[in-house]
Amino acid sequence: MSLHRDIIVIGGGIAGISAAAELAAHASVTVIEAEPQLGYHSTGRSAAIFIRNYGNATLRALNAAAAPVFESPEGISDRSLLSPRGELMIATEAELPVLDAYCEGATGIERLDAAQAVELVPILRPGLIAAAMLERDAQDIDVDRMLQGYACLLKARGGEVVTGAPVSAIARAHTSWQVTAGGETHSAPVLLNAAGAWADAVAHMAGVTPVGLSPMRRSAAILPAPEGHSVDHWPLFGAITERWYAKPEAGKLMVSPADEDPVDPHDAWADDMVLAEGLDRYEQAVTVPVTRVERNWAGLRSFVPDRTPVAGFADDAEGFFWLAGQGGYGVQTAPALARLSAALITGARPDLSAATLAALSPQRFHQPREGHPQ
Repeated sequence: MSLHRDIIVIGGGIAGISAAAELAAHASVTVIEAEPQLGYHSTGRSAAIFIRNYGNATLRALNAAAAPVFESPEGISDRSLLSPRGELMIATEAELPVLDAYCEGATGIERLDAAQAVELVPILRPGLIAAAMLERDAQDIDVDRMLQGYACLLKARGGEVVTGAPVSAIARAHTSWQVTAGGETHSAPVLLNAAGAWADAVAHMAGVTPVGLSPMRRSAAILPAPEGHSVDHWPLFGAITERWYAKPEAGKLMVSPADEDPVDPHDAWADDMVLAEGLDRYEQAVTVPVTRVERNWAGLRSFVPDRTPVAGFADDAEGFFWLAGQGGYGVQTAPALARLSAALITGARPDLSAATLAALSPQRFHQPREGHPQ
């Protein structure tokens, strides 16, 4: 049986579901997800924090565009998806150039000394801190409420979600894409590839040139709160060089080695040695030992070489739309990329600048070099 729609979205993480919800206001949409539930991979394993100054200039533009949606998520939630947290990054003497570079061009950043940093997070070792920066406006994201809100909006607009349906074949037939998944064939003129770490595999299956995605593992562990301390009001804190970070989580601490180990797409799990090394780096920066790990996990963050997301139509396959390469910014950029995807697919005018659109476009990978015309 063939099920025909206007748009097929492959991938039921926050990228695919949010884009599908925006598109469903204008077209009939089906989301196909391989796992039995939405948000099973990267979305459900995110550190879940909104940091306006996180990422390069293009990502900061997306963060700014997403902020109003998080604050007033009309149709998604009846209240803000954000709650106060803050972000504190510390630097040793050797790391000061990294801190200086991060602060350059950033907004809402306060420069702190060691004593001020320890006042915010009492377990930090002051002798190691040459300087610190605080972004008070960094906020926790309620990822589950966000994902479920977008899913409800999608369904309210007539969209369909198919879970537990791995894609087994993709072909372009006449004016439509034919996608076989879970024993059924779905067809649509537009295929949106939001398959996360599997996005290049989906492209290969469709006969489309991949964009060079590199899935990278990011691990995390839950530790008990340091004895004698209530961590609920601490900011996220970590090394400015991203060698480790820690975030309060339901009265405990989530600590990550901030690893970026290239791996094949898979249901990720933490590597014991990588986790142990990261916890050791964390332990060196604080005054309390790590005595127990309650649980650990890992997720995949997928980057293209320039570490900027890919959003736009492929130039070598009609109706094939890329929404991939979000790296560690997928949740916080989702509202902006969802609206951009809907605008580009429906022919509306995007709200982002021409420079930002060019930086996101998949066509940037196929531009001829000077003196080497195609």
